[in-house]
Amino acid sequence: MEVIVAKTAGFCFGVKRAVEQVYEQIEKAEKPVYTYGPIIHNEFVVKDLEEKGVQVLNTEKELSALTDGIVVIRSHGVGKHVYDLLEAHHITVVDATCPFVKKIHRIVEEQTGAGRRVIIIGSPDHPEVQGIRGWGNDTTLVVEKPEQIDDLPVGKDEKLCIVSQTTFNYKKFQDLVEKFEKKGYDILVLNTICNATQERQVEARRIASEVDAMIVIGGRHSSNTQKLYEICQKECKNTYFIQSLGDFNPECVNSVRSVGITAGASTPNQIIEEVHTNVRIKF
Repeated sequence: MEVIVAKTAGFCFGVKRAVEQVYEQIEKAEKPVYTYGPIIHNEFVVKDLEEKGVQVLNTEKELSALTDGIVVIRSHGVGKHVYDLLEAHHITVVDATCPFVKKIHRIVEEQTGAGRRVIIIGSPDHPEVQGIRGWGNDTTLVVEKPEQIDDLPVGKDEKLCIVSQTTFNYKKFQDLVEKFEKKGYDILVLNTICNATQERQVEARRIASEVDAMIVIGGRHSSNTQKLYEICQKECKNTYFIQSLGDFNPECVNSVRSVGITAGASTPNQIIEEVHTNVRIKF
């Protein structure tokens, strides 16, 4: 059996950087270490950090209750008001926001200040999108689906700036931008999808189109992994979404001669290697 592992599978730059920063704080910190939200969407990494004493804070109320400690801002980033809150409480901040996400924060703040209404293309419930929105104002909108565009409270004479969640599907981004353009708005379009995301999606689509079965590894709550799964499923009907090797129980699939493996940006290399090593046994 041929097994093809995507070269782009696993930790992206931003996630790797964020995880390393938390472990660095564990090594040297004399204060309690917290992360605002799980540092990445991977249960195995989060559990390991918890065993080393890192606590996850999930709400602003929990942040407000802190009197001491170090808070690591995860790679997804947060809105400006969260920095203000932590500063007001004199809490040490380690900012592990992905530089690509930071760039979007700057764009949104600048374009909002310049009088453009910002449209964020992405999932409104995703923490990255919520953080990006926190650098805009009350007019900032989030769009995920084409049908939402017709009902937006946007005037014909408004100037718009369109940005994207870094892990959004590039093809869907293009389709949404095209629909905005057809409506004749004055638009500044900035494609802020991370290059690593695009490369991962393109490679996953190519591999899935060439194999008999495809495995996508990543956390259940990982947006970029879910999008990889959707992309692969369109190319290969025998596509499986798993968190680890233990989740992989394929139905009876006849004549599997080739298997492809890819993984989301929050998937540790050891999990990918374990699946790669044992996939032949599972089929």
